[in-house]
Amino acid sequence: MKKQNYSKKPLNKALQLSGAGLQMGLTIYLGFLLGKWLDDKFQLTFLTETITLLAIFLAMFSLIKQANKIND
Repeated sequence: MKKQNYSKKPLNKALQLSGAGLQMGLTIYLGFLLGKWLDDKFQLTFLTETITLLAIFLAMFSLIKQANKIND
């Protein structure tokens, strides 16, 4: 009988992308917490939204970069 060579590459890519999604969610959440803490500390009202938005852009940039790296 022949041994079949199964490629685990699609599963590996899926695991890497799911990890990237979790990293994206964590980055946004931590940005939100940082902004909320800074707003409370300095008695401001705009840092939560600003830092959360920056965290979203950073997370999207990181996700796109990781996806391009995985697909190469």
